[in-house]
Amino acid sequence: MRVLAGGTALAVIDGTKTTAGEVERSLGDCGAVMVRGLGFTDAEGFQKTVAGFGAPLIDSYKGGNTPRSAVGEAVYTSTEYSAEYEITLHNELSYAHAWPDRLYFGCLVAAATGGATPVCDGRALLSELPDDVRDRFVERGVAYHQHLHGGYGLGKSWQSTFETDDRDDVEEFLTRAEAEFTWTGQGGLRVIQRRPAVRPHPAGHTVWFNQADQWHPVNLPDPELLDMVDDPRDLPQWVSFGDGTPIDDGDVHAVLAAARRNRVAVAWRPGDLLVVDNMAVLHGREAYQGDRRIVVAMT
Repeated sequence: MRVLAGGTALAVIDGTKTTAGEVERSLGDCGAVMVRGLGFTDAEGFQKTVAGFGAPLIDSYKGGNTPRSAVGEAVYTSTEYSAEYEITLHNELSYAHAWPDRLYFGCLVAAATGGATPVCDGRALLSELPDDVRDRFVERGVAYHQHLHGGYGLGKSWQSTFETDDRDDVEEFLTRAEAEFTWTGQGGLRVIQRRPAVRPHPAGHTVWFNQADQWHPVNLPDPELLDMVDDPRDLPQWVSFGDGTPIDDGDVHAVLAAARRNRVAVAWRPGDLLVVDNMAVLHGREAYQGDRRIVVAMT
């Protein structure tokens, strides 16, 4: 079965009657596959299920801005973000020098209401942007600005982000990532990573591949957070075009609108697995009520 919206198709298949190869073939067609009823109930069972797909799992989230915790071998919590807020559609680690190819989300506990993991085809989003908005992003790219504190402050610390308290290790990591960085007098770290807004997918087409809208002040859950800083660059994360010019609110709203038009979501059931081609398809999270436990692995 396929669930369709705009230019996005999500395949939904019975996990008791399919193989990893069949999932991969469906992924080539749709970019995202919900595999129903695999029966795992904990992080260990999820890890064994994902390992059956054959690719080595990434055992570090070094450099990631998302708050998450390890709950098993190469298994993490999904984004630890207040249940009352939506997480907008994005490609995982698109701001980084390297990113996961595949994302595997597993449902251990489904929310009482809401809490789905919506997906959106990146080619469809790109094609539906107004020409002038698309041209600005394509021509200028995106600059991701991080202001990481050294132990106390808004957002994540640099120690948590880079999984070390060794500055030399951090500098080596950022140099390899072709990032710009500066240590602050307060023991914090400022990082700028300039990346393309679109990238060529291995299948031969061009896709929207960035997190500009998610890092933009328009997306702040509480607009009053802006009043806490003198400059938006003092927020834990902020974004501009790659040449440093501001991204207009209207451009961000155009991106969000295109994503909404092409958004597909189905409700979680315990034991479900959602497999996502991270370059082809964006993912997010609905707000929810009740207990919810979704874990994730990456390859």
